[in-house]
Amino acid sequence: MPQLIDTHCHLADAAFEADVDEVVSRLAPAGIGHAVVIGEMPETYERARPIVARHAQLSLTAGLHPHEGRRWSPALAQWLAGALRDPLVVAAGEMGLDYHYDHSPRDEQRAAFEAQLDIAETAGKPAVIHAREADDDMAAILRNHPRVIAVMHSFSSGAGLLKVAVGLGHYVSLSGMITFKSWHLDDELRAVPTERLLVETDAPYLAPVPNRGKRNEPSFVVHTATRLAAVMGVPFDRLVEWTTTNAVRLFGNRLKTD
Repeated sequence: MPQLIDTHCHLADAAFEADVDEVVSRLAPAGIGHAVVIGEMPETYERARPIVARHAQLSLTAGLHPHEGRRWSPALAQWLAGALRDPLVVAAGEMGLDYHYDHSPRDEQRAAFEAQLDIAETAGKPAVIHAREADDDMAAILRNHPRVIAVMHSFSSGAGLLKVAVGLGHYVSLSGMITFKSWHLDDELRAVPTERLLVETDAPYLAPVPNRGKRNEPSFVVHTATRLAAVMGVPFDRLVEWTTTNAVRLFGNRLKTD
């Protein structure tokens, strides 16, 4: 049977500095076959790469988070194009729009996002998308880049953006948020094609129930998968098969767990 894949975690975060190898060692006992480590800016990519290089069950991404959109430049574009040729890198991102915090001006976020989508298309890599309180602009930009396949990471946006993303053939990744009492999109998730569903932790953030309030880690993705199986009304093993097959289809054979 395939094992679960955590499609989004931040193992280069300072929260894991003291014990990242121990965290990775807990994957297999928990039934986790692979995890995708996010390099959401050049500095994070550089910290994450040696971690990924010493663990075959990890892969890497490279991109510029919308919080850092003001930093976008020709030099960063050149860096990203090179990073996407790294054999450890399976996707571009995370990239996107965040109008909640507005750490970068919105026009600069949009410019950085569109430029990264163009680079991802040229490289033939999927894009890992961060979307927060920017549904209309996000939908418009995704429509403008129909040749890039994306994953809507830790999806919690509106039903309208969900419909647009699925209609464009993108994937929807669910985090520990679906275990929270505040979660309200079960009906919308049931309408997502099973071949577009993924699970993630976003570790060290968003630890799922029953670990809420603790540091999240990739092994906790089993709780999110259990909840998603209940939402979809299928046995846990079937949910694992769906999401693992989907992750390999999206990110490539490096993620194969069987």
